[in-house]
Amino acid sequence: MHYCPTCSAPGGGAVPLVPADDAETASCPSCGVAQPARRMPLLVVSGASGTGKSTVAPLLAAALPECAVFDVDLLLDAVGGDDWLRFRSAWLSVAHGLAQGGRPTVLCGPLIPGHLRELPERAWVGEAHFATLDCPDDVLRSRLMARPGWRRSRHTVDEQIGFARWLRANVRPCFGTVDRPPAAVVDDLATWARGVLAPTAGRGGPDQ
Repeated sequence: MHYCPTCSAPGGGAVPLVPADDAETASCPSCGVAQPARRMPLLVVSGASGTGKSTVAPLLAAALPECAVFDVDLLLDAVGGDDWLRFRSAWLSVAHGLAQGGRPTVLCGPLIPGHLRELPERAWVGEAHFATLDCPDDVLRSRLMARPGWRRSRHTVDEQIGFARWLRANVRPCFGTVDRPPAAVVDDLATWARGVLAPTAGRGGPDQ
């Protein structure tokens, strides 16, 4: 978070800065001082467990050198436990930090717009755009059942299939991962990402 370097709130606390409409700065509501606080779009490649997010993440990082691409599981150990609010807030802070260097962030993980919308850190990130990786229910079940037990411990197979159905109905665009090489899926995702990031992009509304 950003705080005014010169003002104090009643009681001596810090005064939070407020993001400005220019998406480049934030200002103090008390004295008006402005500081750099760039905000860039956040792209999320969502999907239920087993749809291919971890497979495509490193390939997408190579295909989109202009972005910072992450598998969100990288922060699981650092955050610890199942504190999902802290986990999601941490990724928004990472995205904001990368934006200061001019790089948008792509997160590959089981996120939906409602997971991020009410977090305080959301104000420090630009428009969020979501895409989904998907496969038929029977294929997803087979993939999940083939995993070792520790990879199936957080959610049941039926819960993941239910989540996949929800994403299929509510988050677009949706890219299938059956009978397609990962490189083809990555090509589609890279095309989608560059379309979102283009200055004149009009496709796919933010924060669906």
